[in-house]
Amino acid sequence: MILGVAACFSAGCVAHSNQHLPESSVSTGDSAFLLVSAALVMLMTPALALFYGGLVRAKNVLSVIMQCFVALGVITLQWYLVGYSLSFAPSLVRIGEYGILGSLNWFGGRGVGMTPYEPYSATIPHRLFMVYQCMFAVITPALIAGAFAERMKFSAYVLFILLWTTLVYDPVAHWVWSENGWLKKIGSLDFAGGAVVHMTSGLTALVAALMIGPRRGFPRTAFLPHSLVFTVFGAGLLWFGWFGFNGGSALASGALATAAFVATHCGAAGGAVAWLLVDWLFKQKPTALGFASGAVAGLVAITPASGYVGPLSAFVIGAVAGIVCSWVVSWRARAGIDDALDAFGVHGVGGTLGALLTGVFASAWINPAIAGNEGLIHGGFRLIVTQLVAVVAVAAYTFLMSFIVLKAVDLTIGLRVPDEEEKMGLDLTEHGESAYSA
Repeated sequence: MILGVAACFSAGCVAHSNQHLPESSVSTGDSAFLLVSAALVMLMTPALALFYGGLVRAKNVLSVIMQCFVALGVITLQWYLVGYSLSFAPSLVRIGEYGILGSLNWFGGRGVGMTPYEPYSATIPHRLFMVYQCMFAVITPALIAGAFAERMKFSAYVLFILLWTTLVYDPVAHWVWSENGWLKKIGSLDFAGGAVVHMTSGLTALVAALMIGPRRGFPRTAFLPHSLVFTVFGAGLLWFGWFGFNGGSALASGALATAAFVATHCGAAGGAVAWLLVDWLFKQKPTALGFASGAVAGLVAITPASGYVGPLSAFVIGAVAGIVCSWVVSWRARAGIDDALDAFGVHGVGGTLGALLTGVFASAWINPAIAGNEGLIHGGFRLIVTQLVAVVAVAAYTFLMSFIVLKAVDLTIGLRVPDEEEKMGLDLTEHGESAYSA
C-alpha cells in the first residue's frame, strides 16, 4: 500500500515535470507575497499551541501543545492525499450547477502543478495555492482542541481530526470557496474563513464538550491558567500570523490585500479594547487574559469580512465580537458547559457574528468584485439573506457530522482518558513527558 501511494506521488511529479518552470503568467511578486502569507498562517498553529498551553494546568501543557502540533503532520498528509481535491477540485457531487463535494481528480497532488489554475488565481502557481490552503486546514481542527483540553485521548484525537477534516471541513470548504460550490454560487461571502474555519471548529467544540463531559471537579475546582505569559505571547503571535491569514486571502499583493490587512488589525484592536472594557466594568480589573481573548475574538469575527469592509466597520465588527463573545464565555461557565478554553465562545460565536455582519457592512467600494451584492448599510438586502442561509447550513451540517464522527470514535477506541490518568495529568500518562523538571 505504501509503495502504491509512493508510486502515485512519483507519477504525479513526473506527469507535471513540464510545469516546474513558472509560466509568464505567474507573478513573482504575488507568489512571494503568498509564500510569506502561507508561512505566517503556518506560524499560527504553534502560536495557538502557546495560547492554549498557557491556559491549562502545568500537568497538561504538553498534551495540549501536541494536539495543536500534530495537525501539522497528520492534516498536511490528509490534505495532499485527498483533502485539497475534495475541497477545491471540480465538483463530483452536485445538484444541478451547485457543487457539494469535489472529485478526486487531484488525489495525491495530481494535476496540481506550477502553472496557475485561473478559477482561483491567475498569477500564482496552483501548487502554491494548495499549500496556502493547507495551512488553513491544519489550524482548523487544532482550534477544537480547546474544548476537550485535559481529558481526551491522544489516539482518539488523531483519529478524530482525520475523520473530521475529511467529512466536515473539506465539504464546507467546497461549498464556500470552490469554483462552483453551492454557497459561493448563491452569493455568500467568506473572505478568509469565518464559516469554513471558525464556525466549523467552534460549533464542533460545543458538541465535543457536551459529548465528552466536564473535567474531574468541574465546576467546583478552579482550573487556573498555569502561564498567562504563554497565553498573551501566543495571542500576539496569532495577531501577527492573522495578517497572512486574511491579507493572503486576496491571493495577490495590492489594494485588496492592503484593505484586508488594515481591517484585520482594526478588528483585533476593536475586540481587544471591548473585552478589556467589559472586564474593567464588571470585574473592576482590566485583565491581560481579557485583552488577549478580545483580540482573538475580534480577529475571528473580522475574518469573513476582511476583504469587504473598511477600517471603521472593522472596528465595529471587532468590538461587537469582543462584547458578545465575553458574555457567551461567562454564560457558558454558568450553564455548566466545560468548553475548557472557550473554543465555542470565541470561534463558534465570533465566526457566526462575523459571517452575519459581513452581510451588514460589505462594501463594493472596498472590493468592486461584489458590486450588486453589498451589505445592508449600503442598500443591499440580498447579501444578509445569503449570509443567513450560509450560517444555518454550515451550523446544521457541522452539528450533525461532528456528532457522528465523535460518536464513531467513542464507540471504537473511546474519547476520554480514565479518571486516574486525568488526575495524574496527560503529559505523563499520554506522552511520558513533563513540561517542567520540577
